[in-house]
Parts: sequence; C-alpha cells; structure tokens
Amino acid sequence: MDSVIDYSQVEIPLFCKAGVVVNEGPGFHVEVQMVPVPQPGPDDVLIKLNYTGICSSDIHMMQGDVGLPLMSDFGVRSPGHEGAGVVVQVGANVRTFKLGDRVGIKPIMDTCGSCSLCWEGKEPYCKGAIFTGVMIAGTYQQYLVSPARFTSPIPDGVPDEVAGPIMCSASTVYRSLVESNLRPGAWVVFTGGGGGVGIQGVQLAKAMGMRPIVVDSGQSKQKLSLEMGAEAFLDYKEIADPTRAVIEVADGVGAHGVIVTAPAAYGNALSFIGDRIGGIVMCIGLPAPGTTTIGADPGQYVFKNLTIKGTLVGSRSDTAMALDFARRGALRQICEVYPINRMPDAVERLRKGGVAGRIVVNFNWEE
Repeated sequence: MDSVIDYSQVEIPLFCKAGVVVNEGPGFHVEVQMVPVPQPGPDDVLIKLNYTGICSSDIHMMQGDVGLPLMSDFGVRSPGHEGAGVVVQVGANVRTFKLGDRVGIKPIMDTCGSCSLCWEGKEPYCKGAIFTGVMIAGTYQQYLVSPARFTSPIPDGVPDEVAGPIMCSASTVYRSLVESNLRPGAWVVFTGGGGGVGIQGVQLAKAMGMRPIVVDSGQSKQKLSLEMGAEAFLDYKEIADPTRAVIEVADGVGAHGVIVTAPAAYGNALSFIGDRIGGIVMCIGLPAPGTTTIGADPGQYVFKNLTIKGTLVGSRSDTAMALDFARRGALRQICEVYPINRMPDAVERLRKGGVAGRIVVNFNWEE
C-alpha cells in the first residue's frame, strides 16, 4: 500500500516504461519502450503513475485525424491523458503537495492562468492550454512532470483504477451534464453510452436524479449499462427503429436531453428529442473534420425551443466534483485492467471497437 511507503527513500530511476506510438498516422501501432524520466522544475511535481486509461481520443491523436496538430509536431511519442499515481518528487516552490500524495493527470496539463477564460471557469478553451499526450508527453508514460497548480489530488477511498478514467471521461461528461441544465427526472439519452465516457455519464446522471437511456450495441455494454443505472438499453443493431424506441421509453414524448459521445451517432441524435419542448443535444464526441454535420430546419429550433451545444473536457473544478461523486460511491469501477506489457493489445482492442466501459493499464503489473 502507498500509505506505508517512505517515498523519501524511494530511488527514482533514470528510465521508465512507456507506450510509444510508432508510424504515427492511419497505420500506427504502440510499443512499450524505455524512455527517460523527466526532471521537475521548481513549481512542478514528479508523478509515478500506477494506472492510465486508454481513451478513444488517444486513438484519434495517434491517427492524427481530428484536425489538431500532430503529436510529432511537438516531439511527443506517448499519448494518454487520464492517469492516477503518486507524487515522488516535489519542486522547491511547491507547498500544496508532499511525497506520497495520490494525484491524477488530466487532458489539460496547464493553461496560461491569466486570461478571462481561465478566470471564468473555461480553462480548457484557454489559447495557452497545453494538451496532455499531444503537446507534452502523456499518461502512457509512467513518470511525468506536472505543474503543481494543475495537478488533481485524489481523495481517500477512490482507487487509482477508478480515479484514472475520472480525469478525462467522467470530468468531461460531468461538464456536459452541468451545461445541459437538465433537471432531476429528465430523460437523458447517451449515444454510445456503453463506452468509457458514456458509462460514466450514466452513473453521474443517475446520481444527479436524471433518468438515463443508453443507445449502443452488444451484450457486454448492455450488462454494464444496466448495472450502472441505465433505465433502458436500446441496441441499435437489434431494434428496427431506435428513435421510436427511445421516444416510447421517454414517456411517449421524447428525451429531454441527448449526450452524444459516439461520433457516428450524430446522424440521428436530434430525432431522440421527439416532440419534447426545450430539448437539448450535447456534443462531446469528435468526428474527423468535414465528415459529420448536425442540424435541423430553423423551424424546429423555433417551435421546439431546441438547443444544440458542445463542450470540451472538464476543468479542475469538474474533476474535483467527479472525484467526490466517486468518493461517495456514485462512480464505480467501469474498467478492465491490462498489464503494462499488454498495452499494445489494449490499444488495438479499443481501436477495433466494442470495449464496454474503459480499459486501464497497470504500470506495476506484467504478465
């Protein structure tokens, strides 16, 4: 257990294991290699990660297909943006963390901290934001330097394998739920709800008093969705008319909100609103640029008081709130755990689709 380790006596290695992208682009693959351990500056902490999540966004970053700069443009070889571990070295100016503190790393590694977006709770949109796993080495690398002010403390009672995915998927969907302004009792559809982001959203929506419906496919996703609080699971491959099925579940009227986590679902996301007045569609999933549109005749917006809105990732505050849900038992484990030597297998499995929940990789376990 971390609580009995004297981290002042733990030797920090010169090299550590990392999942490294090879042949960045459509034909990429991941290899586990040894890379140098970075050195923290005076305002940083050095973190030894125990777990990293494997997120669908990582696949897009390695493929380079979402319109962002390439990892290689910044000299980055390891993606990843949802890690949980422990502080093993503290910069000279750091007063907020000590050796042995449990902490996490998020999709945003740092921001300018001085613009209106940072001041107003919209720090993920800061023009100076540094994206983890794109602009700086990500959580596929076991030892990482993180600015102390942007490092998230993990509360007692939240295991690392739960905390890792919260850094991205739970925080991201929590922000979307907050900005949807959906009330307790509202029907909310999660398209792709059996995946990592969606299944965290199902749990959060349930804890916030909403009524989740999952539209996805596969028995494993159905089982997980219902276990985590979905009131209905609608398999779009098995149901002739998923839109009609959603509307029937949602009081015969339609959903109050739709959270789109799977880019392929944008095509029929609006239809799940049915005849509901004041419905909202929240966009999270990122399709390749120019491949997808979402919209309707302006009359629908007028006569149905319809809203379409997008959100990026969660802020530091959102992560703290999501971790507190986990501390209170409202966010449970939704992951399969892979050993570090099988990280390439985990990435390929996610790349092919069909993963229920999330895969996390344990840096301290090898088969």
